[in-house]
Amino acid sequence: MTCHLFAISFAAHEPLPLARFWSGVLGRDLADDPYDGAALLSGDDTAFRIRFLPTRESKAGQNRMHFDLTSASPREQQQTVDRALELGARHIDVGQRPEDGHVVLADPEGNEFCVIEPGNNFLAGCGFVGALACDGSQEVGYFWSEALRWPLVWDQDQETAIQSPLGGPKITWGGPPLMPRTGRQRLHFDLAPPADGDLQAEVERLLSLGATRIDIGQGEVDRAVLADPDGNEFCVLPPR
Repeated sequence: MTCHLFAISFAAHEPLPLARFWSGVLGRDLADDPYDGAALLSGDDTAFRIRFLPTRESKAGQNRMHFDLTSASPREQQQTVDRALELGARHIDVGQRPEDGHVVLADPEGNEFCVIEPGNNFLAGCGFVGALACDGSQEVGYFWSEALRWPLVWDQDQETAIQSPLGGPKITWGGPPLMPRTGRQRLHFDLAPPADGDLQAEVERLLSLGATRIDIGQGEVDRAVLADPDGNEFCVLPPR
């Protein structure tokens, strides 16, 4: 069976405080993580776990992935912004225009996220975390659709999006021009085979789809570290 999207992982200088911030923003329960970090539980079958893993590396440049949080009304949008600011977020400028309806914030470690205005039809029905918005090519959208066996729900003008057959957040790629790489990413995908799955067989399948093996100094670990066709790092965890 195909592996599933186990989690979106943040590299964090202080995993637990950052996990507490996102727990407060998203209203998700906080749990220990088996890989020496902290995690927010998914809550239902349509969402994914969010993990916070320790790193000593500094954030360099804008992240190539960020969350888009949805709003049902202007009041709800402002409540989300106010709650995030109270928990330690700050307003940032990433080139948005004054007339844009979304609000761009950064969490306490500088990771960007957006609070989307009400009436966004593309994210309707996706939940509070409406999307993981990524900088990426059309090719990488096709890769992840095949890797996760999630259908394409948007494929136009080199922009792509996929969504689990169960619903929940979309994963989107904005197409060219792509942002320059500025070092290791702060967010990455963690995949996991089913409990009775075969890690090596799944790695071989992903390689056949266009992934590559990479060395990020991980040493001897029980997971596989790969990169997608755009060079974005991701991990395949052992079956559990």
